[in-house]
Amino acid sequence: MNLSVSHVSASKQFQNETDRLAQVEFKNQIYDDPFGVLNSWNHSQHHCHWEGVTCSARHQRVMALTLRKKQLSGTMSPHVGNLSFMRFIQLPGNQFHGEIPQEFGRLFRLRALNLSINALVGEIPANLSYCTELINISVRDNKLEGKIPIDQLSSLKKLEYFSLSTNNLTGEIPSSIGNLSSLTGLAFNYNHLEGKLPVEMGLLKRLAVFLAAENNLSGIIPASIFNSSAIVEFSVVGNLPTNIGAPNLELLAVSSNNFYGNFPTSITNASGLWRLDLARNKFKGQIPTNLGDLTNLQLLNLAVNLFGSHSTEDLDFIVSLTNCSNLSLICVSVNKFGGNIPKVMGNLSNQLTELYLGRNQLSGTIPEGFGNFVNLYLLTLEENHLSGVIPRGFGKLQDLQRLRLDRNELSGQIVSTLCNATGLYHLNLSFNQFEGGNIFDNVLMSCQHLQYLDISHNNFTGIISPQFLQTHSSLMYIKIGENSFSGSLPPEVGKLIHLVDFNVSHNQFVGAIPTSLADCSNLANLSMQANFSQGTIPPNLASLKSIQQIDLSSNNLTGSIPKEVEKHQFLRYLNLSYNDIEGEVPSTGIFSNASQISLIGNNKFCRGIPELEFPPCRVIRGKNRGKPKVIILLSIVLPATLQVLGTVFLYFLVYRKRERRLVAGFSSMPTRVNKLLRISYHELHRATLGFSPENLIGSGNFGAVYKGTLEKHGNKPVAVKVIDLQKNGASKSFKAECKTLRNIRHRNLISIVSYCSSIDSKGDEFKALVYGFLENGNLDLWLHPAETADQATSSRSLNLLQKLNIAIDVASALQYLRDHCEAGLFTVI
Repeated sequence: MNLSVSHVSASKQFQNETDRLAQVEFKNQIYDDPFGVLNSWNHSQHHCHWEGVTCSARHQRVMALTLRKKQLSGTMSPHVGNLSFMRFIQLPGNQFHGEIPQEFGRLFRLRALNLSINALVGEIPANLSYCTELINISVRDNKLEGKIPIDQLSSLKKLEYFSLSTNNLTGEIPSSIGNLSSLTGLAFNYNHLEGKLPVEMGLLKRLAVFLAAENNLSGIIPASIFNSSAIVEFSVVGNLPTNIGAPNLELLAVSSNNFYGNFPTSITNASGLWRLDLARNKFKGQIPTNLGDLTNLQLLNLAVNLFGSHSTEDLDFIVSLTNCSNLSLICVSVNKFGGNIPKVMGNLSNQLTELYLGRNQLSGTIPEGFGNFVNLYLLTLEENHLSGVIPRGFGKLQDLQRLRLDRNELSGQIVSTLCNATGLYHLNLSFNQFEGGNIFDNVLMSCQHLQYLDISHNNFTGIISPQFLQTHSSLMYIKIGENSFSGSLPPEVGKLIHLVDFNVSHNQFVGAIPTSLADCSNLANLSMQANFSQGTIPPNLASLKSIQQIDLSSNNLTGSIPKEVEKHQFLRYLNLSYNDIEGEVPSTGIFSNASQISLIGNNKFCRGIPELEFPPCRVIRGKNRGKPKVIILLSIVLPATLQVLGTVFLYFLVYRKRERRLVAGFSSMPTRVNKLLRISYHELHRATLGFSPENLIGSGNFGAVYKGTLEKHGNKPVAVKVIDLQKNGASKSFKAECKTLRNIRHRNLISIVSYCSSIDSKGDEFKALVYGFLENGNLDLWLHPAETADQATSSRSLNLLQKLNIAIDVASALQYLRDHCEAGLFTVI
């Protein structure tokens, strides 16, 4: 008897030692344990007391291994297969890699296997089919590949939950899946599965959750699946059946697939539905007007489809949604909804937190009732045709965090209470017709948490106040281009330590570029083009290690290119064109690639890489070598200066008398404008009465010319040349004309007010040149007055001497173009 007892004890001790050694081998495969959870796995205590280990009370055999989210790194030891009493393996949220050991198939008592959220590769072991007690398998969020071994695993009659989501699995879903009769949850989504859903899935009478979206599945979803009274959550790919008769269905998510056809009206029979997600498909047609029968609906997502028909009835279903008192999210963006936003929308649930209506064809005004959504924190209405002003009720949206109204036709001043929403961090009002002065102090000052601000392409005026910059250090994106802001940029811009994108282009800023911009250590994009900035380029801009793009073109900058810019390693684009910068152009760093820089319109540059075609830098040699620099300078500059003065004196003696006689006949011709005005598309649209035919002066190969009046600039009469970008060569002609006019406007040869390169109200590219209007008509009318001219124009005649002087001037101009003009400045057609 004692021998028998001794034998049993020895056998038990041997089995315990097998478990201990298997655990030691498991630990040996772990090379990183940041939390030290395996420190207790040593000889100082029994292995059943090691962290994460659970043993049976009777036999002291390991029955559970639970190490969740411990960031353990290593591979799965095949010795785990020796833990023959194991029932639960819970290792999610670590960094295990390598394959799942085939030896797991020995664990015939295993009930739950959870290896999710790791980095496991290889195939799912088919011999898991020997683990007939398995109830739960979860290997989601790994890198597993190959086919699903359903044929082998169909023997797991007790399996209730099977999750393979977010892997790289391929192949089809076999028909043998219908043998897993105990399944209540099945998740295959985010893989690369293909083929049709097997009809045998209708045999899974207990199935409540089925997720298979984001695959390459196709065909018609078997209607028998919805006959199950247990189904509550359905997310899959394929074509929805016309009859969804699942009374207990609570969630229907079929987003990001290729569904097509009309809205399945039978969905409204699923009275328990609280989430309906049909986003990113190809559904079309109208939404049922009884959609509000789903009174439990909380989330409605119909975005990125083809719903609607650009008609006034498209949003009629909104009326019924007033029955859904728990509705918190509506997303109908990127469809074909047209007409006005129904005023009844303001009667929707005050539980609404997110409302997406952007990128449709909505028109009319924004209803005042939007102010009733007191819990709203996200509102997007971008890219529609909305007009009018922002309702004053927006001041009630104190929880608002994100607001997009960009690319509409909204106008007027911004409601002063907009920033009652102190948590507003994203504000986009760009591409509208808003106006008003000092918006920074009058409206935006209270938006203390702004991170993204885009008010570009509007008609705002005023300055950027130092106080605004000092109190808004959280700003990361400032986009205020294409407005009429003026003044200088305050040095307080350096307080924006989180700034990533700073765009103040196409305004009327003057003064020097603030050197404090170098304090914005995260700045990646700097756009200051088309202003009146003066002075030199701050060398310390090159200290911004994160800077990638700099555009300072079309300003009045002088001096030379700082040497520090040449050494910058991460700069990807630099535009200094149309300034008065001079000196030698570097040839290394970003300057070694002509496609990454633009330096045209600076006539004092020299050298650089050959592609830039700048002349060589002037070198003083020969007899001047060794002389003091002052003597050399005088010996070169003085004779040249005397020659110029002599030429000017001769010009005044010979030509000025003739010029005075000619100008006397054109006394009302406009004078030169020293500074180009910055004019938006919207202002030109108003100035020409919408480019009306009544204002058409004439047309040519590349566009048409309209007469207009700039209201914001003293009712100045202008001629607007609108470029037809559909014509071949029009864009090139526009660039050439801009270049020519920029070079000659300082020579008093022409009166140019502005050039405009913008976006029109439809989002298309728009280019125009704006000239001072010649009230006295053109030269042709003076040389050849119409015989039927009225009394006002009958006096338009020139005597012989005036005509002769005109001919001499034209000949002189042609001779200048041929013999003296700078190469590339003019193109003769």
